[in-house]
Amino acid sequence: MKCAKRRLLAVAVLFGLVCLANQAMAEGLTDSNVQRMTWRQVMQAGGWLMYVLGALSIGAGAMIIYLFAVLRQSQIIPELQCHQILDSISAGSLETAKRACVERPSPISAVTLTALDFIKKVPSADPAMIKDAIESEGSRQSEAIQGQTQYLLDIAVISPMVGLLGTVFGMLTAFSAVALDIAKAKPILLAQGVAQALITTVAGLVIGIPAMAFYAYFRRRAATLVSDLEKKSSDVLAGLLSKRT
Repeated sequence: MKCAKRRLLAVAVLFGLVCLANQAMAEGLTDSNVQRMTWRQVMQAGGWLMYVLGALSIGAGAMIIYLFAVLRQSQIIPELQCHQILDSISAGSLETAKRACVERPSPISAVTLTALDFIKKVPSADPAMIKDAIESEGSRQSEAIQGQTQYLLDIAVISPMVGLLGTVFGMLTAFSAVALDIAKAKPILLAQGVAQALITTVAGLVIGIPAMAFYAYFRRRAATLVSDLEKKSSDVLAGLLSKRT
């Protein structure tokens, strides 16, 4: 119950950060005495890098939805499946335990299948070898679970850098208008360059900050699930070894 409350609180805080970031972007692109810019005007003023940032924002949103779906206890260590596996091992029915793993693929079933296959291939295997086999597969599953969150971190790091690149391009556009022919330099050309610089910077931060916040949340969530997976793997190992003594 407490864990569920902490998760709800974390989601609420992250949602608040996203709302604040969007509000900051809207305020940064408008002025009280200037007509509000439409999103189409923002995209045009920001240049082609805005399409890159748009793709990154879509990728970040998709990753957030995906991680909410897969980083759950019911996906990593399903409670019913764990009971079936442990009960079957306790009863000495390794084939039933294997069938329960095959019917529903999951990290805990992958670890159990590795142990069962190893015992089947090497019936007289030393307990230390069985433990090594479980730990090896457990490490691979842990890397797969935690590695998924790295994509969100990549987006959080790349987005501000793309925004900074747009800032450089915008300032180059502004200064080039002066450097080429100062007599013909028009304020509108300077304004376009500065607008591109500011818009891409804001857009990069608006994408990067929430992505980093969600990454921190999912990283902790993945670490908790990995810890639970290790506990259940230890239970599987203990059950297998108890039947060999």
